[in-house]
Amino acid sequence: MSLIRATALSHFPELVRELGGDPEELLAAHGIRAADAGRSDVYVGLRGGIGAIEAAATTTGTTDFGRRLGLRQGIEILGPLGVAARTAETLGVALRIFDLFMAAYSPGLSVRLHPHADPTLMFFEYRVELEPAPPQEQTVELSLGITLRVLQFLLGPDYRPVSAHIPHPPVGPAADYRHYFGCPVRFGEPAAGFSIRGADLDRPLRRDHLMHQTAMDYLDSIVEQRPQTAARAVSDITRHLLPTGTATIDNVATQMGLHPKALQRKLSAEQTTFAEILDRVRRDTAQRCLRNPDITLAHLTRQLGYAEQSVLTRACQRWFGTTPTLYRATLLAASG
Repeated sequence: MSLIRATALSHFPELVRELGGDPEELLAAHGIRAADAGRSDVYVGLRGGIGAIEAAATTTGTTDFGRRLGLRQGIEILGPLGVAARTAETLGVALRIFDLFMAAYSPGLSVRLHPHADPTLMFFEYRVELEPAPPQEQTVELSLGITLRVLQFLLGPDYRPVSAHIPHPPVGPAADYRHYFGCPVRFGEPAAGFSIRGADLDRPLRRDHLMHQTAMDYLDSIVEQRPQTAARAVSDITRHLLPTGTATIDNVATQMGLHPKALQRKLSAEQTTFAEILDRVRRDTAQRCLRNPDITLAHLTRQLGYAEQSVLTRACQRWFGTTPTLYRATLLAASG
């Protein structure tokens, strides 16, 4: 079972009570003791934490529950990971620390910095690494809210990203999102995160060498580093290129600074192929989108880089043994 630091639920009970809900009941229904919410010395089930946040929005009728909770949390919930990041030399180093050591907060979450189609920008992505992926609209918005607060803590309260990217349709008025994030917001995106200026990565932070090294030594001692594989890099880049219709091995290899044949050799050494990775990314994206009844099949077709909806139907028959409409009905029935 994937876990998360119980600080992820900091201020959850207070907010639920303010909205007329029962936090103890909500948490208990998802296998979490109310007394553990917000504690730095306790880990709780990641799937249960996500479920409690999603359920809180539903039971209290609060479509912006995740964003509201995000206003009450900040870098402090990350514990030693937050200490290592805020005492780093530059923003780029801080974001790399989040990438390398997010498992100290939760092994089921990942954040990564990717090249952007605009060479002056970078894309900072947030992902929940659970299979099957649970409904997580509120959790995604909470996480992006916290990410924005962390960026503003590091760079100053006036900092604004270039744009915010949200995988699902708006669950409330779209204008509220623009006001909340302070930048244009794009919905139905292949990944959650922010487009940020590449130049900002070199901006200096309030460096504290002793505190930074102490935190880094601790993180090194508790987090086992996963090697960055070619397959993982291809998967990340492909997911971003899919909606543009340019997810080819030539384009992916270019973004990785490799010749296509060199990339093929690397993937072969990892016992996979570009075609297998592309198919897996499409399948995972389809499964995630089909869990959301607000994402149309036409939109999903575009997200997967297909020219026609009939191609999506054939792919779903191969992946799931049924049509996308029937598979969506099965997923929604299973989620209750």
